Amino acid sequence: MAEEHRCQTPEGHRLCANNCGFLGSSATMNLCSNCYGDLCLKQQQQASIKTTVASVSSPVISPLVQNPLAELEVTTKNVPATFTPPPQTTTEDKQLKRPNRCTTCRKRVGLTGFKCRCGTTFCGVHRYPEVHGCTFDFKSAGREEIAKANPLVKAAKLQKI
Repeated sequence: MAEEHRCQTPEGHRLCANNCGFLGSSATMNLCSNCYGDLCLKQQQQASIKTTVASVSSPVISPLVQNPLAELEVTTKNVPATFTPPPQTTTEDKQLKRPNRCTTCRKRVGLTGFKCRCGTTFCGVHRYPEVHGCTFDFKSAGREEIAKANPLVKAAKLQKI
């Protein structure tokens, strides 16, 4: 039956070729999925480096430079690994950061804080407008939404004959 459907029976379990302890398959060159993914990433990086070197290098090759990858290694080694540019805080970042305490009881809310329409953050107990004494006018906001959603339609006046 296997010959009719051209199916292959599994040969058995093989360990990864990198001896990482996981099972590999013949489809991934006897590597486990993690090692195969790392191999693919390395190949992609090498291919991208070769394309950048080919596009950057001039048509005339200097006899002094035997390995073009050596230049890239030197330039990357000169950059310190611990260098990180200082973060620049703007007013937008400060506005996006939500306070992590309830405005009424000063309880820490973290990610579960509720932002009210009046612009403040509250805990689960004080999230309702009646409980925290909200200053937002829900009636006028509702009227404005209804007015925007339903514009007044007037037909043109008909002239009497």
